[in-house]
Amino acid sequence: VQLQASGGGLVQAGGSLRLSCAASGRTFSNYAMGWFRQAPGKEREFVAGVNWRDGTDYAESVRDRFTISRDNAKNTSYLQMNSLKPEDTAVYYCAGRTKSFIRRSQEEYDYWGQGTLVTVSS
Repeated sequence: VQLQASGGGLVQAGGSLRLSCAASGRTFSNYAMGWFRQAPGKEREFVAGVNWRDGTDYAESVRDRFTISRDNAKNTSYLQMNSLKPEDTAVYYCAGRTKSFIRRSQEEYDYWGQGTLVTVSS
C-alpha cells in the first residue's frame, strides 16, 4: 500500500494550495483518511479527516479555511487550503486508516504518505 502526497509549494500569505493524496494497493472508500502536518521544531498534528461517508473533522486552527474531500473513484483525498498563513508552513502528510471513522491521533492511522512541503511567505 502506498500513499503519494503532492501539491505542496511556496505561496504568499492569503493564497491557496490544493494537496492530493493518491492511494494504491488498497481501496480506502470504506475507510477514513486524514491529513497531518509537522512544522519545524514541532510535533506532528492533526489537520483534517474525512470518514467513509464524507463526514469531516478539522483542527480549530484550519476550520473555515481548509476543506478535505475524497474521490473514491480515484482512491484519492484532497486538502484545499485557502487564506494560508505563515503559521501553516509545515510538511503535510496524508494518512489512511483501516477503520471507517476519523481519529485525531496519528497512532490510529495505518498508512502514511511521504509528506509534501508547504511554505507560506509573509
